[in-house]
Amino acid sequence: MKIIARIHCDFKEKFGIPRQSGLVPQTRAKIVFEPEYRNPDALRGIEGYSHLWLIWAFSKAERDTWSPTVRPPRLGGNTRVGVFATRSPFRPNAIGLSSVTLEEVQLHTQDGPVLIVGGADLLDGTPIYDIKPYLPYVDSHPDARGGFGAEKAGYALSVVFPPQLEEKIEEDKREALRGVLENDPRPSYQNDPTRVYGVRFAQYNVKFTVSEGVLTVIGIENHIE
Repeated sequence: MKIIARIHCDFKEKFGIPRQSGLVPQTRAKIVFEPEYRNPDALRGIEGYSHLWLIWAFSKAERDTWSPTVRPPRLGGNTRVGVFATRSPFRPNAIGLSSVTLEEVQLHTQDGPVLIVGGADLLDGTPIYDIKPYLPYVDSHPDARGGFGAEKAGYALSVVFPPQLEEKIEEDKREALRGVLENDPRPSYQNDPTRVYGVRFAQYNVKFTVSEGVLTVIGIENHIE
């Protein structure tokens, strides 16, 4: 398997990354190809598609061993299910699959041709193995069963974001950050209303609490590399 590209985005840590692609469509990421693959011809015709499949590596979750069962966070972290019945990163082969929107094709940049995509659920710097077009006539199954994964499909928190704090966030990142917070970055088994959580998004550390379905932002700090 050869790494063909890496993604660059606002998710600098695993905590806070949406649990599935497309949950926060407002996010934007840039796919930068490795030097060997910086050939504009490889993208010829890609602008005709609205969505792409990304095949990538869980580069921060690689292990020498594997378990046939895992504890999905959305099931409270206590219920074990089969690894192949989940999208857990802890798998025999640490490979991820994401469906993203294709927002823009930039063929001539200082990094060669790049793709701007929306709704990605990848950590900044994640290696990408392949990119394929999403074909709605075969890839979309509206009547498919979602198993236990569908139990939390409509789950969302209400977000209270004081204006004086929201103003500290770049305007073009505010909507995406709200989407990340609405989707509740916490594992389901964490439900302490007095606990202060922190999520890293772009150059910001966002501090918040959660009580009775309401997430309240209480602080914004600029993160210095």
